[in-house]
Amino acid sequence: MQKITPFLWFNGQAEEAMNFYVSVFKNSKVVSVNRAGPGPTAPVFSVTFQLDGQEFFGLNGGPKYTFSPAVSFFVNCETQPEVDELWEKLSAGGEEQPCGWVKDKYGLSWQVVPTILGKLCQDKDPAKAQRVVQAMLQMKKIDIKGLQQAYDRG
Repeated sequence: MQKITPFLWFNGQAEEAMNFYVSVFKNSKVVSVNRAGPGPTAPVFSVTFQLDGQEFFGLNGGPKYTFSPAVSFFVNCETQPEVDELWEKLSAGGEEQPCGWVKDKYGLSWQVVPTILGKLCQDKDPAKAQRVVQAMLQMKKIDIKGLQQAYDRG
C-alpha cells in the first residue's frame, strides 16, 4: 500500500471520471467501486483506481468543493506522440491552458510535459535555457521540436 494517495472530491462523477482516467493512461485499472447502499444500483460513494501504478481515491462528496489549478498532476512524457495523445484525451471537453497545462472535463488540472523540457531548461548555458523557457511560455501544448529549435538558435 502506498503511503500517500491523492484524494479527489467529485460531485457525483467519481465513477465516470475514474473510468475516463483509466482509459487515458496505460497500465491503469479500477481497484474498487464502493456503493452507498446494498445492491448494484445504489449510488456510488467512492472509487479507488490506479493510473500507471499510482493509486487514487475518488469520493462523490457533493458540490461543496471543486478542483483548483493550485493542485495539478504532472505527467512526464518521453515523446511528442505521447504528449499529443494525452493532451488530446485530457483536453476533450475540458480547457487547454498555457505551458502544457490542461483542465479536463471534470475540472482537474494536468501538466503534460516532455521530459526534455527540464533537461533543456537546466542547460549550463543560461542563454539557451532562457530561450527554451521563452518558447515554452508561448505554447499551450508543449512542442518538443519547437523547444529544440529555441535551444539550438544563437
